[in-house]
Amino acid sequence: MIERLHTGTRMSQVVTFPLSGRLVVLAGQVADNRTLDVAGQTADVLAKIERLLADAGVGKKDIVSANIWLTDISTFDEMNAVWDAWVPAGHAPARACVESRLADPNLKIEIQVHALKA
Repeated sequence: MIERLHTGTRMSQVVTFPLSGRLVVLAGQVADNRTLDVAGQTADVLAKIERLLADAGVGKKDIVSANIWLTDISTFDEMNAVWDAWVPAGHAPARACVESRLADPNLKIEIQVHALKA
């Protein structure tokens, strides 16, 4: 069972889970359409993540942690508007978000998640 402590709308400060499940780790995902603004790229990335999780037999509620890299931290609120609408209520993962240069100058965001398949 996944346990979340100090859970808010956006993230949980602590997520614990038993080791008897299967850990699902996604590679960092970036937008296919690199002409979109950060909100558009975030939606694109989250849709890819959702498909990849389904391929692994898990869903958004099974995500235990997320790492987010933004090329411009001033777009934090725009990204969060999309993220907050995507994360299921009561299932916010532990999360970190930092500003970083990405592999392609047209990319605005990269997201990596870890999920647990019970």
